[in-house]
Amino acid sequence: MRLVDSHCHLPLISPDIGSIDDIVLRASQSGIEHMLCVSVDLESFPTVLATAEKYQNVSASVGVHPNTEGKVTDPSVEQILMHCDSEVVVAVGETGLDYYRNDEPPKSQQSRLRNHITAAKECDKPLIIHCRDAARDLIEILRNEQAEQVGGVMHCFVEDWETAKAAIDLGFYISFSGIVTFKNATQLKDVAKQVPADRLLVETDSPWLAPVPKRGKQNEPAYVCHTAQYLAELRNCDSEEFGEVTTENFYRLFPLAKAQKSEKY
Repeated sequence: MRLVDSHCHLPLISPDIGSIDDIVLRASQSGIEHMLCVSVDLESFPTVLATAEKYQNVSASVGVHPNTEGKVTDPSVEQILMHCDSEVVVAVGETGLDYYRNDEPPKSQQSRLRNHITAAKECDKPLIIHCRDAARDLIEILRNEQAEQVGGVMHCFVEDWETAKAAIDLGFYISFSGIVTFKNATQLKDVAKQVPADRLLVETDSPWLAPVPKRGKQNEPAYVCHTAQYLAELRNCDSEEFGEVTTENFYRLFPLAKAQKSEKY
């Protein structure tokens, strides 16, 4: 099955399961032709960038996660933009709102999100959005800030169909992680059945959320095939077709990643 891991954190995967070289090799051997290594703060961004520069089948994003416990730089628009020039940086994020963990006050998260949207529009790169227990505020900000100008992805989606539909209407894709394979994810499975095929993405969010049958283990990009296979069966479609569709969706959303892939050949 041809696949892409649309969201992973390669530098955060434990070296206990191998080096990044090993992890990228295992992914390639499992049919994963590209990986998007996602930034969570500016302090560690140089490592994310270096990883993407080393491997032609890895791209990067730049951004600061909504929950950082006040331990990292709260980025200005200018600080985000200064890291967006590289051709291997294909997106802005991850950013968004997370009221579940509540490490950061909502108003601080909202201000940070607006800065990311402004930067994304200025550099014309799509957004990677994290949302947990904050759907109403998130959709309102995306609308008010005209995030549809660049679009993006609702990564590791765990919200309801109403939220998914609102995001899709704003030009966003919906990405499912290993959570959808969990037995108790009943609502999420229903959402996964309804998302239009041309708006679907699949991810690991590694090193977290390993899918069944790897649940409980350290997650890695090679495991995205398990989530993809599960989603294909859930949606009653051919697994090879599912892989082709989600892979082409990824390259349509992140054209710089497609250009980076083309340079390899």
